Amino acid sequence: MKQLSTAEDIHQLVNAFYDKVLLDDLLSPFFTKLDFTAHLPKMEQFWRFALLSEEGYTTNVTQKHLHMPLNQAHFERWLALFNQTVDEHFEGDLAQQAKQRAALIGWTINAKMDK
Repeated sequence: MKQLSTAEDIHQLVNAFYDKVLLDDLLSPFFTKLDFTAHLPKMEQFWRFALLSEEGYTTNVTQKHLHMPLNQAHFERWLALFNQTVDEHFEGDLAQQAKQRAALIGWTINAKMDK
């Protein structure tokens, strides 16, 4: 098992994760209309910012999701797929930190959703 530690690792993680999301019946409808040639680099930039302290990411992740009709089941599935992807490919402190950050992001967005 490999340590999560580089920008290339983030690239692998993001791509493997979205491969799962696009096959998931619950989550895929939110992503089918996205331009992934534009979306994936943004997600990679976010995770490099969150895990590798790379500067330059300024998008408000919570704000980007508040208009979407998401519920608890969506957040739970998203987090389960993310954690599964991390665990399949990586180990170590940054892998654990990635899972913790994902949980916090999901919790924050879910808490701010209009219900």
